[in-house]
Amino acid sequence: MYYKLYIDSVFILQMITDLYLLSLAGQLLRRTATRRKKWLGAVVGAGMSCLFLMLPVFTVGGRLLLGALPVSMCMMCLTYRIYGVRSLFRASLAMAAAGFFFGSAMIWILNRLRFIMKGRGSLFLSLTAATLAYGILRLLTGRLMRRRTDTLRTVCLYVPSPGQEIRVQALVDTGNHLTDPISGAPVSLISRRIAGCLAPCLVEEKYHAIPYHSVGRQNGILSAYELPGMRIEEAGEVLVREHIIVAICDAGISEDSAYQMILHPGLLEN
Repeated sequence: MYYKLYIDSVFILQMITDLYLLSLAGQLLRRTATRRKKWLGAVVGAGMSCLFLMLPVFTVGGRLLLGALPVSMCMMCLTYRIYGVRSLFRASLAMAAAGFFFGSAMIWILNRLRFIMKGRGSLFLSLTAATLAYGILRLLTGRLMRRRTDTLRTVCLYVPSPGQEIRVQALVDTGNHLTDPISGAPVSLISRRIAGCLAPCLVEEKYHAIPYHSVGRQNGILSAYELPGMRIEEAGEVLVREHIIVAICDAGISEDSAYQMILHPGLLEN
């Protein structure tokens, strides 16, 4: 039995599918990445899949199965900067789970669309089915993740200070859109208590004035400072960030709260 495959159509379909799978896997793993990183991972994954497809060994299904693990590991590494065999294997399992449900939903939708189109199929029809399947799974996954998460997402930060390293528990707030008006850099919020602990690092030469808007007050200015760097730890993964801007917040962070910092979600993107 022979198959006639058009490699350009295979590449386009695989690239879009990989893009959706990367997004779903990132949602399951609570990972974030820029659109550029996701597209890079999808393009590389599609290219690798096409190369495995052209290998002169096994059947078509066998070639795709052979390349499944290395392709998924490479995509997750490029997109979400995941390193280490154990972490990559865990990420690949998440991507495989996403792929199983995504493929099932896509085939079900595609069969319905073909029935409506009276058996006619095309690349556009497959892409339409993939997009609909992604939208449905994205919605369902988001609801399931919200139900599973009874607590707020927090991370642990380590800020180097003269003679010591200060540990700070931070809340990741997706509603925090504060940025520096000049550089556009993300701005996180810290309590007065943590600001006192970081006093040696908060120098006047690194002062920033951050305008903001909030409910009950039209506008205001937050005093902010640039920290040389910090280390962010979450679920065994470590991110190092440099030149971090933090603003001192008088409201919104209780002195008795479990967290003393509201972290900008942009700092968790790769």
